[in-house]
Amino acid sequence: MSDPVFGPAPSEADPDLVQLLTPEGERVHHPEYDVDLTPEQLRTFYRDMFLVRRLDVEATALQRHGELGLWAQLLGQEAAQVGAGHALAPQDFVFPTYREHGVAWVRGVDPVELLGLFRGVDNGGWDPLEKNFNLYTIVIGAQVLHACGYAMGMQRDGVVGSGDPERDGAVLAHFGDGASSQGDVNEAFIFAAWANAPVVFFCQNNQWAISEPIEKVSRIPLYQRADGFGFPGVRVDGNDVLACYAVTQAALRRAREGQGPMLIEAYTYRMGAHTTTDDPTRYRLSDDVEHWKLKDPLARVEVHLRRNGLADDAFFTDLAAEADALGERMRTECHALPDPDPLGVFDHVFVEQTPELAAQRAAVAAHRASFGVAAQEGGAA
Repeated sequence: MSDPVFGPAPSEADPDLVQLLTPEGERVHHPEYDVDLTPEQLRTFYRDMFLVRRLDVEATALQRHGELGLWAQLLGQEAAQVGAGHALAPQDFVFPTYREHGVAWVRGVDPVELLGLFRGVDNGGWDPLEKNFNLYTIVIGAQVLHACGYAMGMQRDGVVGSGDPERDGAVLAHFGDGASSQGDVNEAFIFAAWANAPVVFFCQNNQWAISEPIEKVSRIPLYQRADGFGFPGVRVDGNDVLACYAVTQAALRRAREGQGPMLIEAYTYRMGAHTTTDDPTRYRLSDDVEHWKLKDPLARVEVHLRRNGLADDAFFTDLAAEADALGERMRTECHALPDPDPLGVFDHVFVEQTPELAAQRAAVAAHRASFGVAAQEGGAA
């Protein structure tokens, strides 16, 4: 794909691309970024990607059946998210977009809590401070500024560069190639460079900002933008879970040590739709999708496991059963999600509720009570 103004689209054949597992399942090595994983770790990576894909399929089906208002698919991006998620230390903090279901899974967020957000019954049912995983952000790019601010706060709390690996932390900020054009993202780059903040910017370049192709977004590969802000950037094969893990692990370690920000461009492909309201057949070629299916992030790990005797048939059979059980639980528990308390909109706005907000809540409660709405039907009247 090319454009008369912007030139050819970035290619996964770029010699700067970090890759540790080829699409054919062959293990290769990189002089700067490498990793030595046990067979158990490899199986864990594959298991997480497999279950995250099932999570995505089930949620898409639930939306098609009218149980969710919307769903943001991650099909094809499992390796980028699971690899990055496993690179995190417990004390690191994550700021996601609305598509980081794989990172949420690795961070211990229950998939049903994700469904609550897309069903419209809550804003995300997990405690961000318990999971060190912030609530999903719908406003494109806003979370990147939030991540930079949180990282600067960690500096001031003295939990960066102290030399204590159990205490020092960093921030991982996720966004997409489309969001890289947002002012918030570029402002975050400026602040992070100025403050030498411990934040890793993780861009999943799935090559489509909804219907806008990447070659319309940037004249240069996205990772090279970091040079203009004064910190390093690296491009990694976003369909290679090993490479995503190794590069993110190194970048987070660097940030925790006080060496400042870094930009990772995970070069991948969105094999599904932008969201369930989108029809990608209107703006992209089916041949491109078929081409990227050959680079499937799950298939290459499965080939590697089987070829090297690292997993037997029983492992894959048990995993398929586990995925079926996950799908059944998601369907059952999604239907059982309670409708929200209408007065809950006034909760969690401030740490301590203000008099003005309390008065507004009381007025709404009184209005509801005037229609004879009982407390048990929608919260205290």
